[in-house]
Amino acid sequence: MEGINDRIEAAVRGENPRLLIKMKSGFAVIGDTQFLPGYCVLLGYPKAYCLNELDEQHRKEFLFDMSLIGDAITDICDPLRINYDILGNTETFLHAHIFPRYAWEEETKRKKPVWKYPKEMWEIDEYQFSEEKHGEMKEELAKRLEQLIRIYY
Repeated sequence: MEGINDRIEAAVRGENPRLLIKMKSGFAVIGDTQFLPGYCVLLGYPKAYCLNELDEQHRKEFLFDMSLIGDAITDICDPLRINYDILGNTETFLHAHIFPRYAWEEETKRKKPVWKYPKEMWEIDEYQFSEEKHGEMKEELAKRLEQLIRIYY
């Protein structure tokens, strides 16, 4: 799996196959794994090391864009709630994970950070994004994001 920098550069070139839409603060992409259907990532662009490196306006744009992705996931996938996660411990470019959480998840898992799911959930083929399995959801998310951007920007 390539790193965040590679994914950002691919999005800039229009070559990132996970790209949903360009937003004010970066690129919305669908996540590699879909064991929680609708999982997305906001790749900050222009690149920054962390949220605190951004000026006030760019911070607001990044956080608002992140919430718009959550709105789109909510509208398309109907989760119980959305979890937002900005870490930056491994990949040193600003990005945010947007995870839908569902009633059908085991309660003990749903109440903990998604990173507590077993490693195999992140890696097994069954849950990896594919156009065949997830392409329609990807299209719906992209369309909804486009609508939300028109409303708010």
